[in-house]
Amino acid sequence: MPLLLMLAMLWLAPMAQAFDEIEVKIGAAHFPPYTVRPEKGAETGLLPQLVEALNNSQQHYRFVLVPTSIPRRFGDLRQGRTDMAIFENPQWGWQGIEHEAVDMGLEDAEVFVTRNQPDRDERYFADLRGKRLALYSGFHYAFADFNPDPQFLAEHYNATLTYSHDSNLLMVQRGRADIALVTRSYLSEFLVRNPKSSGQLLTSQRIDQVYHHYALLRPGAPISAQAFADLMQQLRDNGELLRIFQPYRISVITPPAP
Repeated sequence: MPLLLMLAMLWLAPMAQAFDEIEVKIGAAHFPPYTVRPEKGAETGLLPQLVEALNNSQQHYRFVLVPTSIPRRFGDLRQGRTDMAIFENPQWGWQGIEHEAVDMGLEDAEVFVTRNQPDRDERYFADLRGKRLALYSGFHYAFADFNPDPQFLAEHYNATLTYSHDSNLLMVQRGRADIALVTRSYLSEFLVRNPKSSGQLLTSQRIDQVYHHYALLRPGAPISAQAFADLMQQLRDNGELLRIFQPYRISVITPPAP
């Protein structure tokens, strides 16, 4: 090999390495409409759209989805199988797990839904005692002090737990449950798919909890909290966050200064 060519290759090698993308693994747990059946390889939901926008906005990091589950996501982050848990709240069981939180500037809300009938109005949601609740298994609800234990919810709140928001809403619509809890974003998407349900369901003004979304990064993650916050701000500034989240009634806000 000519000496000049060899020297050129040696000079270019560090530059090529410098431009290698750093992989960042995001845990993807089934949490519609944010993430939908990631274990089946489905590229649907809001998280894949956000990852695509993050990857298209820069070339330093490459964000990839790693399927996990609602209960398993804690161990996956702690063990380094994932670098980041996203659309999270530090109150949802993360208190004993070391992490750094990044405010994503995204807000959703959990609302109560019942069957629309003449004797029901907003007052129906004021007291949950004696009512049959349809809940999503593994979720943390504010009315239950964020205790997701199925036995606790069944005993104290007469709850039926499923793995389908559609099933919970249809149970309410058919009178098999009195109240379901769903995110405002999911209900919006459900009513688009099921327009006939609009007149059959009554949604509360009462909010169980506001989902102020955070990204939680493990210690030693390949991206810093500040770097991820900067990327989110870039997507906020160029309108990508509004494009992705506004159709689902998820508020895009500017996080408070640290």
